[in-house]
Amino acid sequence: NPARLDHTPGGPSSGSAGAVAAGLIPLAFGTQTGGSVVRPAAFCGVAGFKPSFRLIPTVGVKCFSWSLDTVGVFGAGVADAAYFMAALTGRDLRVDGRDPAAPRIGLVRTHLWEEASGEMRQAVETAGRLAEAGGARLVDIELPGLFADAFAAHQVIQDFQAAQALAWEYDHHAAALSPILRDALALGRMLSPADYDRARRTARQARLALRDLFADIDVILTPSAPGAAPEGLATTGTSIFNRLWTLMGTPALNVPGLTGAGGLPLGVQIVAPFGRDRACLEAGRFLERQLSAT
Repeated sequence: NPARLDHTPGGPSSGSAGAVAAGLIPLAFGTQTGGSVVRPAAFCGVAGFKPSFRLIPTVGVKCFSWSLDTVGVFGAGVADAAYFMAALTGRDLRVDGRDPAAPRIGLVRTHLWEEASGEMRQAVETAGRLAEAGGARLVDIELPGLFADAFAAHQVIQDFQAAQALAWEYDHHAAALSPILRDALALGRMLSPADYDRARRTARQARLALRDLFADIDVILTPSAPGAAPEGLATTGTSIFNRLWTLMGTPALNVPGLTGAGGLPLGVQIVAPFGRDRACLEAGRFLERQLSAT
């Protein structure tokens, strides 16, 4: 998905989520470097699962950022996405046919909370309240400032790597690239190795801190997107509520079920520790059931 994911109209995963939502196909692949699995799933009212980094191989995928590119899946609901993941990886990831346990949930607003629409902020808090009513333990968690630094580091890592991954295309076919992508690659070339190395160190520190944060909770609940899908076709919206979790390499899942005043879907995001993909899907299935019961 070679696009600047915070600014450009989305890559193939945007269409994949829409096709699943329209009932054209039951399951689909997507790629996430910033937020191009979780975000379009939220806009389309389907489940979108970004697994732990590299759980699904990226062989055959055109590289944009080798530290961030993650293959994910879409399904109509959480059980569908989990079934697809189980079939793809041979792992015990299915969550259908059993009652998921009530998880310990940390409600994380992040430093970007005010960038979410009023409807989205209410949706996350409603999801937390319904999960708690269903037996989950809900606690508010404030992320340390290190995670705001890690959020900024995502852009540096993405742009620096993209400038290298698409160097041949930029050098030989710059005129054929979209203006936004061409400008993004030019900016990436302006980053120094020192900038890049500082961003990588920040990312590593944040991953270690996140591991400690999960000591008392099973999953995080946070927005999937700033709000409902933007009007028109000029943009697929911003990935600001996804980039941190992509950088952390953790499994992240859009849980459908809530809608805004205009009838458009409002997705909420479940994040679990690295390698705990089943826990992420189980918690998402639990929350999906609570949302559907309203």
